[in-house]
Amino acid sequence: MLYVVRHGQTAANAAGQLLGRADVPLTELGQRQAKALAVALDGHVERVVSSPLRRARDTAAAFGLPVEVDERWTELDYGVYDRLPLAEVPQDMWEQWRGDAEYTPPEGESLASVGRRVRAACDDLAGAAAQSDVVVVSHVSPIKAAVGWTLDVGDHVTWRMFVAVASITRIAISDRGPILRSFNEVAHLG
Repeated sequence: MLYVVRHGQTAANAAGQLLGRADVPLTELGQRQAKALAVALDGHVERVVSSPLRRARDTAAAFGLPVEVDERWTELDYGVYDRLPLAEVPQDMWEQWRGDAEYTPPEGESLASVGRRVRAACDDLAGAAAQSDVVVVSHVSPIKAAVGWTLDVGDHVTWRMFVAVASITRIAISDRGPILRSFNEVAHLG
């Protein structure tokens, strides 16, 4: 099974800011959420892979296993919009982004680029996840891309999903390919 989980809360998440490559720590609540993730998946984890960003690595550390860092699981680069409150992002940028997965915000990265790197990462983990339980600690955009890989749909599906902090998405790997078993689980957060 491939468990793709989102990191715990950060101050930027709590403030409603776009949070891409800014490397920020977890809040106290985020640390508790990381522990809740580890408890929820206790006994299921044999391998932990993480984005290189601190919030993901700190969440991954809660599992108590060695953490493999894979750059492909890092969050989308929002460029000049990183750490900006959502309400302050120009409307025309949202429209361009929603209309074109290849749209790249100034100094940033496109959704299609995230999709390509995450699909390659999923392909690389599929064999291991078919044999044992692998946890990947990542971010909103890569998790949405992993679901897109699972469902064999394009990057436009990003706009039809919401990924909560410290949520769990389960992807089974079978001889028929990946199968979405659950999405955005948060019951473990109480």
